[in-house]
Amino acid sequence: MTIVSHIILTQICLTAGAYEASARLLPVYFGTYTQNSPSLGIYRSVLDLESGKLSEPSLVAETPNPSFLVIHPNQRFLYCVSEAGPGGVVRAFALEGRTGALSLLNERPSEGAGPCHVSMDQTGRVLLVANYGSGSAAVLPVGPDGRLGEPACSVQHTGSSINPRRQRGPHAHSINVSPDNRFAFVADLGMDKIMIYRLGVDEAKITAHDPAFVRVRPGAGPRHFVFDRQGKFAYVINELNGTVTAFAYGSHTGVLTEIQTISTLPKGFTGSNGCAELCLHPNGRFLYASNRGHDSIAVYRVDAARGTLSLIEHQTTAIETPRNFCLDPTGRYCLVANQSADTVVVFRVDARSGQLVPTEHAVSVGRPVCVRFLDTTDP
Repeated sequence: MTIVSHIILTQICLTAGAYEASARLLPVYFGTYTQNSPSLGIYRSVLDLESGKLSEPSLVAETPNPSFLVIHPNQRFLYCVSEAGPGGVVRAFALEGRTGALSLLNERPSEGAGPCHVSMDQTGRVLLVANYGSGSAAVLPVGPDGRLGEPACSVQHTGSSINPRRQRGPHAHSINVSPDNRFAFVADLGMDKIMIYRLGVDEAKITAHDPAFVRVRPGAGPRHFVFDRQGKFAYVINELNGTVTAFAYGSHTGVLTEIQTISTLPKGFTGSNGCAELCLHPNGRFLYASNRGHDSIAVYRVDAARGTLSLIEHQTTAIETPRNFCLDPTGRYCLVANQSADTVVVFRVDARSGQLVPTEHAVSVGRPVCVRFLDTTDP
C-alpha cells in the first residue's frame, strides 16, 4: 500500500467513525424558565442511543425565560421565545457545529404579550409565534443567514368561553403549519377554537381561511396541536378538561372534522389536572400526552385507518409536572421535562407496544419546559 493510499484509507475510516458517533449520539436542547430558578437559559446535553444516558447539561446560551424552542429544518439555527418583560421577544441563534454552542444572531418583538410557542414552516423561511398573554399570533421572515426580519404579520383573536378564570379572553397557545405548508393552525385556549389561516410564505403572512376555525368542546382549552405524518389526521390536547381530540384533516380544503375526544386521565381520578404536551411516535402508531396534576404520560395506540385513539397505559414513574416531553428522532427514547422537579428523565420506548419503560437515567436542569433534539440521524 502506498503512503497516499494509506492516508486516503485513514481518512475514510475517520469519516466513518465520525458518522457512527454522530448517529449514536444525539444532541438535545432544553428550554427553561430562569425566573426564580437555578437556570440561566438554554442548556445542551447529548443522548446516547445505545445506553439511553444523557450527558451532564451545559449552558449554551444565557438568555431570560427561553420557554419554547424550535430548530430550523437545516439544523443550523435555533429560535426561542422569551416571556420576560411586558412585551415578548423572539431570539435567533446559530448552532456551532463542533461544540453545539449557540451564538445570538438577533432578536425581534413577538408582536404580543407572553409568547409561549414558536414553530417554522417546512421550508424554514418563516417563523410563527403564538402569544398567550395577548391572544395573538405573528409571522416573521427568516433570512438565509438565520436572522429574523421584522414581524410581517400579526393577527389578534377576540372571544372567550365558559371558564371564568382561564377563558375570559383569547389565549393563543400554539401555532402549527400543515404538512403541505399551505395552512397554519392556532390552538386558542381562551376561545375553545382552533383558528385556521392560509399561509403565504413569500409574504410571511397568514390570512383567515373559510372556515376560519373549528370549535372544541366548551371549557376544553385547546393547547398543543400535531399532525400525523401522512397529513390525514390531526390531534389537539385540551389543557382544561383533560382530553385529546382527534380530527380528520382535509388537506385540499384545510378543514378539520372531529372524529373522537378521549380522556387523558384514568377512570376515577378526581384531583386537579392540566394537560400540557402531546407527541406522535415517528412510526405514527402511538401518541403520547402529558398530565400535570396526575403527573403522568398517557400512551395511546393510533388506528392507522381511522385516526382514532385507544389507551395503552399511564406512565407515572419519576414524573412530576411534565410541562413538555419529546421523543428522539429514532423513536427509541422519550425525554420528560419535569418543571417542578428540575429534572429531565429518560424512558425507553417499547417498539412493539409503545409503552414507556423507566430507565435509571436523569439529569438536573432548572425548571425545564421544552425539549428539542438536533436530528443527526441522517447521513
